[in-house]
Amino acid sequence: MVLRTVGLGKRYGRLVALDGLDLEVPRGRVYGFLGPNGAGKTTAISLVLGLIVPSAGHVELFGLDSRAHLPQALRRVGAILEGQAYYPLLSARDNLRVWAALAGDVSDRRIDEVLDLVGLSARASSKVRTFSLGMKQRLGLAGALLHDPELLVLDEPTNGLDPAGMREFRDLIIDLPSSGKTVFVSSHLLSEVEQMCTDVGIVKGGRLITQGNVADLLRRGEALELRTTDDAGAAAALEALDWVTGVTRADDRLVVDAPRERAADLSRALAERSIYLHELRPRESTLEEFFLEVTGGNGTDG
Repeated sequence: MVLRTVGLGKRYGRLVALDGLDLEVPRGRVYGFLGPNGAGKTTAISLVLGLIVPSAGHVELFGLDSRAHLPQALRRVGAILEGQAYYPLLSARDNLRVWAALAGDVSDRRIDEVLDLVGLSARASSKVRTFSLGMKQRLGLAGALLHDPELLVLDEPTNGLDPAGMREFRDLIIDLPSSGKTVFVSSHLLSEVEQMCTDVGIVKGGRLITQGNVADLLRRGEALELRTTDDAGAAAALEALDWVTGVTRADDRLVVDAPRERAADLSRALAERSIYLHELRPRESTLEEFFLEVTGGNGTDG
């Protein structure tokens, strides 16, 4: 695991901001960190980056306990936090030169490389005050990549971007694991997370509700949708099968809670009763539906 939190907690007096958080972020993945307003996402990110001190538990980065090895671990981490600051009267390249001086041991060649990586080479000499929000976000990503970190921590990186800007930034993030990087991204835009992330962790009230591979989580509530020549008879027949856990009606279809690999068995069971299929397809679950289910219908704003 590139990032692991063990029983991580944070209290502010009587307020519990984070309670026993156990995250596991595998290497080479894009991990989405989700939760309703006030769930503790920003607190968790601040703890991971060592900006605040935990009240309980600890953070491990690259197998190093951050209580004893935080400076060494953070040299391998890049971050973009919400409200990233820039020097508006300097060019994109000069902004990166300032950040490179702070990071140390960053060459002009590396500056050119990250400008090219984020698609800003053609605007490298332009003043940042002339940049769109999307271009500024790409410049922030370039800054975070200057020292070639193994882990990127991004807090609401697409906040305020228009659809084109979101897509550009999303495409950049999706490509990063191919160069050996791991990305930990907090976002309230569930559709973006579903397209961008391989894994997610969902928190509510400071506690981790669930985490895992996105595809696996969305398959937990597996179901098949079908239309038949006799929906009433089909429902009765399918409810009698021991591998079907439920049958409900949704508009003009039956929704059958059953593994997708049993589709052929389902068709055969109906045909044996002279009930035939007009349509049969897997029911596609979205991350938004899954999120609302596990959080009890709370939104993600904030």
